[in-house]
Amino acid sequence: MTTTETTQPTSSAEVAADAVDVQLAARLVEQAKTQGTSLVGPDGLLHRVTKLVLENALEGELTGHLGYEAGDPAGRNRGNSRNGTRDKTVITEVGPVEISVPRDRDGTFEPVIVRKRQRRLGGVEELVLSLTAKGLTTGEVQAHLAEVYGAQVSRQTISTITDRVLDGLAEWQNRPLDPVYPVLFIDAIHVKIRDGQVANRPVYVALAVTVDSERDILGLWVGDGGEGAKYWLHVLTELKNRGVADVCITVCDGLTGLPDAIAATWPRAVTQTCIVHLLRNSFRYASRKDWATIAKDLRPVYTAATEAAALDRFVEFTAAWEGRYPAIVKLWESAWAEFVPFLNFDPEIRTVIATTNAIESLNARFRRAVRARGHFPTEQAALKCLYLTVVSLDPTGRGRRRWTNRWKAALNAFEITFDGRLSATRK
Repeated sequence: MTTTETTQPTSSAEVAADAVDVQLAARLVEQAKTQGTSLVGPDGLLHRVTKLVLENALEGELTGHLGYEAGDPAGRNRGNSRNGTRDKTVITEVGPVEISVPRDRDGTFEPVIVRKRQRRLGGVEELVLSLTAKGLTTGEVQAHLAEVYGAQVSRQTISTITDRVLDGLAEWQNRPLDPVYPVLFIDAIHVKIRDGQVANRPVYVALAVTVDSERDILGLWVGDGGEGAKYWLHVLTELKNRGVADVCITVCDGLTGLPDAIAATWPRAVTQTCIVHLLRNSFRYASRKDWATIAKDLRPVYTAATEAAALDRFVEFTAAWEGRYPAIVKLWESAWAEFVPFLNFDPEIRTVIATTNAIESLNARFRRAVRARGHFPTEQAALKCLYLTVVSLDPTGRGRRRWTNRWKAALNAFEITFDGRLSATRK
């Protein structure tokens, strides 16, 4: 029997280089301990190493620009030459670092590592965006950078950094979409925007489940006044214009006129009232001490195997609670036409459309970011904040979260229930 050697994923040269790097790091740390130098802080090891690496990198860039090493006789009579250095302070992830930037006599040297007039390295800008996306205000980001990194960054600078995401927002908001989605969730949150005076404005959110079972936030739109079916028609029409030719199921709250807007956009879409919204709205009419019991009594209604069984369970619920909370009974009666489609689907489809944790979680993240600010000076500022929250949900860009671990069963159920519309529209 012949034994085949397995090729190592890392070459011996790379292993040796890694070993040298580890040894170098160990020596630096040991030297810092011996000299009583801290690892962090203005005079710490990381600060010194950052300064050394940046200055050496800049010196290497100038060598490449001039074509000869410092002190090399080959540089004589070459026209351009080195012309000393100038001091510059840059804000890094280890704090402010003062570096000496080399210059040339002709002034044609354009460094890349630390560009002219650049005062912050990329890591700091990424940190600002990350902190803002987590709901911190510009003042809180400023305080955090000063406390943790010793970096003095103005609120205006922080705002300027975050403004750079606006181009990405515009591109994201207008990107082409898939031709068909099995499920589309639509909802709205309210934010305070100062437009002459501070007022509540709805922000419309559309979140879809793709054919590949990924969650895809399709867009954000700021409306005027209260949430309305007329503006929802505008949003849905825009989604259609961006390529969404068909939606199997649209899940929404019980807003009057919204089913008509959905039908006008996608005539074959089934409009389904969001179960979570129904439950939450039910609790608004009940004392908190009764919430658990009401939830327990309603569960047999929305988990019934058929519409007839659900109606029987609802009759039992009505007999138990109508005397105390008639508004809850009326709420379910009004929403019944948009609730019952749910009962006609296979369990696999029910799992997808009943589990609204994704959009509820998204709205919770939005509200947390909004709550920290109180109100926004402009509509654009509100959208910027919410878009940063969207970006922070998937910072690596390596994939939108899986909707369900049992998607293949749900996909088969969708194909059968909706007569192959998923595959037909994708061709």
